[in-house]
Amino acid sequence: MTTIRAQLIGNQALLTLYELEKLIEVARRSEEIIFQIVEDDLPTLSIMRLAEQGGAFDFWKEEGEDIYCAEDGEPV
Repeated sequence: MTTIRAQLIGNQALLTLYELEKLIEVARRSEEIIFQIVEDDLPTLSIMRLAEQGGAFDFWKEEGEDIYCAEDGEPV
């Protein structure tokens, strides 16, 4: 049995290079495959979804005491 772990970002999956290599190895056992790597940067929307779903910016959603005032941007 082979276990593959991937993080879903919208309709795409993010996985490590090791996991990708395991998938390719399993696929090649059943038939010949052609694998092409495109080394472009991730599309902006995918990066935004990853940041949103990753939880790194969840502190912005928390209600609490304001530490800056709107008029001058200085700490309160």
